[in-house]
Amino acid sequence: MANICSGQFDQKQPNILFIMSDDHSANAVSCYGSLLASVFRTPNIDRIAREGTRLNHFYCTNAICTPARATLMTGQYSHVNGVRTLIDSWDGRQGPNLAKILQQEGYTTAMFGKWHLHSAPWGFDACKFLSAAGGQGTYQNPEFMEMKSDGSFSLHQHPGYVTDIITEMCVSWLREEREREKPFFLMCHHKAPHDFWEYAPRHEDLFQGKDIPVPDSLFENKSHRSAATREYGSSVTPRSKVRSLYAHFCKPSYVTGPLTGTENMTFEEKGHAAYQKYLKDYLRTVAAIDESVGTLLDELEMQGILDETLIIYTSDQGMFLGEHDYQDKRWSFEESLRSPFAVRYPPAIPAGGIGDLLMANVDLAPTLLDYAGVQIPKEMQGISCRKIFECSAESPVRQEVYYRYWMHLANGHNNPSHFGIRTDRWKLTFYYGLPLDAQGAIQQESPAGWELYDMGNDPMELKNLYGLKEYAEIVSNLKQRLDQVRQEVGDTDEKYPDIGQRMNMDVIHEGDVLH
Repeated sequence: MANICSGQFDQKQPNILFIMSDDHSANAVSCYGSLLASVFRTPNIDRIAREGTRLNHFYCTNAICTPARATLMTGQYSHVNGVRTLIDSWDGRQGPNLAKILQQEGYTTAMFGKWHLHSAPWGFDACKFLSAAGGQGTYQNPEFMEMKSDGSFSLHQHPGYVTDIITEMCVSWLREEREREKPFFLMCHHKAPHDFWEYAPRHEDLFQGKDIPVPDSLFENKSHRSAATREYGSSVTPRSKVRSLYAHFCKPSYVTGPLTGTENMTFEEKGHAAYQKYLKDYLRTVAAIDESVGTLLDELEMQGILDETLIIYTSDQGMFLGEHDYQDKRWSFEESLRSPFAVRYPPAIPAGGIGDLLMANVDLAPTLLDYAGVQIPKEMQGISCRKIFECSAESPVRQEVYYRYWMHLANGHNNPSHFGIRTDRWKLTFYYGLPLDAQGAIQQESPAGWELYDMGNDPMELKNLYGLKEYAEIVSNLKQRLDQVRQEVGDTDEKYPDIGQRMNMDVIHEGDVLH
C-alpha cells in the first residue's frame, strides 16, 4: 500500500456503505464525549470511528431534512439544486446525481429507508423507500414504495419496527440481490430518531432508575441575543408559546404515553420533566440504530468484505437535545448545523483519526466520487475532503462553511430565515427575517439582526459578541468573507433587494446593533 497521507493507494474501487439517520445529534453518539455519554453508549457507531476517523466539524448547509438530502446527492447548495425547503422536490434525472454517476461507472446501487425528496429515486438498481406521512414513514408497521423489475413502484406494508425492517432490507440485498462482480453503493437511510420518538419495545426499560444529565443551557438567559432570535424557536420547557415539547408530552394521546403529574410543578420542574421524557424516548430510538450499525458491520465481516468497504455513519443534520432550550434543528447554532460523522476504510484511512478540519455536506458527493476514482462533475460545488479522512492534521481543505435556512417561521417551529458562515474560530449569522418566495415560509416579517460567536472560547454559543467595539474589526473581516463566499457559490440575493436593505440599515434593537 502507498503512503496513506499521499492520497494514493493501490486498491480497486471500494464498496460504499452510507448509513444515515434522521436528526441524530453528535451529542447522542458516545465517541463524541458529551454529557450524555455517561448514561448512553453507541458502541457500534463508535467502532467505525475507532477503526477509522471521526469528524468533529462536519456541517450541513441547510439544517432541515429535504434540502440536506438533496445537497448530499448533488454536491450543490440549496439555491442551485432547487431544494430550499421541505416542500421542494428533487428530480434526480436532472443535474448531478451521486447514485446515478456511480451506477454509470460500474457500481451496483441500492437505497432502503427514508428518501423524503418528493420524487422517485433515480440511479438505483434496487430501492424501497418510506411512503407515508409525506415521506417520513411510520415507526410501526411502515409502508414502503418498492421498485419492481420494470422500474415502476408498488406499495407494500411491512410488520414490525421501522429501524429493524430497513436493516433487514439492507442485509437481504447484501446477501442475495447485489451483483457480486461489481462494487456496491448502498444507502441505508433510517427514519429514526425523527420526532415523535417511538422506540422498539425491547428498549422500554433502557433508562429505568436513571436521570439524564441536563445541559447547562436548558434554562439559558437569552438577553445577550439579538432581537432576531431572542423570542423565537420551539422549546423543550414551557417557555415557547408557539411550540413546546412539554405541551406535546402532556397530551393524553401522546405516542409513548403522556407526561402526567406536572400540573402543580414550577416552570423549572416542568422543564426538567419534559427534558427527561424527551431524552429517554429519543435515545431509545438511537439504541436501535446503533444495533443496526452492528448488524451491518457483522454482515460485511461475515462476507469477508468489511475492509473492502468504505463505511460512513452520519445524519442529515444535527438536532437540539435541550441545548438553548431548543428542540428540532433549523438554527445556525452548533447542535443543529453539526452532524456526527464517522468513516472507516482501512486501505486508506488510519484507525483512531480525529478530524478537526471543516467539511460540509456539499462535499460528500465529490469525496465519494474521488474514492471511487470517478471524475467530479464541474456542476458540483463541493470539494473532495479525502485528505481530512486520511490526514486530519493537514492544512484546511475549506476555510469556512456557508449555510442558509429559507423556511421563515415555518412548521410551527418559528425559526427566522438566515444565512452566515462558520470558520474554524468564528460564527457570524445574519437573520434577515423575511419569507421571500420560499415555499411554506410564513408570510410575515421578523426582526433582522446579526450574531457573532467565538467558537474557540465559547463553544456553547452563550455570549453574542456582535455590537461590542472590541470585535468591530473581526466583524468587518467576517462580513467581507461572507460576501465573498456568497459571490463564489452564487447566492447573492440580487433578486431580493429587501435583504440588502436590512443588512445595511442603521437601526438599533435592544441588545443588537445593525450597521
